[in-house]
Amino acid sequence: MSTALSAAARTAQTPGTETPGTEPLSTAPRGSATSGTEARAPRAAAKASSKVPAAENTLRILKLLASRRGPMAASQIASSLDLPRSSVYHLLGVMEANGFVLHLHEEQRYGLGISAFELSSAYSRQEPLSRLGRPLLASLVDAIGESAHLAVLHGRDVLYIVEERAKNRPSLVTDVGVRLPSHLTASGRAILAALPKSQVRALYPNAAAFSARHEVEGAIMKYSALSSHLDQVRQRGYATEHGEVTPGFGSIAAAVTDHLGWPTAAVAVTFLEDKLTAEEWPLLAARVQKVADELSVRIHGRPTK
Repeated sequence: MSTALSAAARTAQTPGTETPGTEPLSTAPRGSATSGTEARAPRAAAKASSKVPAAENTLRILKLLASRRGPMAASQIASSLDLPRSSVYHLLGVMEANGFVLHLHEEQRYGLGISAFELSSAYSRQEPLSRLGRPLLASLVDAIGESAHLAVLHGRDVLYIVEERAKNRPSLVTDVGVRLPSHLTASGRAILAALPKSQVRALYPNAAAFSARHEVEGAIMKYSALSSHLDQVRQRGYATEHGEVTPGFGSIAAAVTDHLGWPTAAVAVTFLEDKLTAEEWPLLAARVQKVADELSVRIHGRPTK
């Protein structure tokens, strides 16, 4: 393992140290969703938190609707956010007129409207994950001296959206725009491990869903092997890959999660396996996890720890 990687990996277990070039991680996740209803704060505290309460309450309603799997009644919204029903009805009326909520008259419930969807589409077009993730990956690469990348799930594949190559390190197949089967890669395994098992099963319904790039010992070629491997990833807290993508190269990855704990992407580093001892893998994994958690915070998600 390189000198830079050795030093950087060891600092991951030193209390109070931070990744160079990144802000300290918050111990409390921002924007995380609660199970059931949103925590009810006193109205006086809510008013004190903003000089524009109507705007703040409008955003709180939108965030609440976005966190639910289905539409909600206005009374439910008022109760969940501890707001007067009259205020909620007025705000919903304005949002409905502007297309941000949809009123389902027969059900007497409100859901997100087309304007909210358009905001979501605009969010994707502006590539926030790439823009927010690139400087974090660059700092990680500078610290450890190995290449790093950011990938998202695309069907059964992972799609690489950022690559930061370390100086004097070979080029990798995981370039921007490349797609690889997720079950073969550390990035894909980190994302799959954070998905519900039913979702993973739907992605891999039969043996035809599996493929391999190289003949390696213990290759994952059936669902039972994948499920067992993902259980290990969940228990360990990070994913690994040993030569399944490129012989001689290993990878370590950790998931980036949104406000519901859903995997949005994965941060990974790739290196020559003979440069890293078995004892050093968990140390490097801690650095990767820290960057993934920081990116989760930056997208108002929920870090894994």
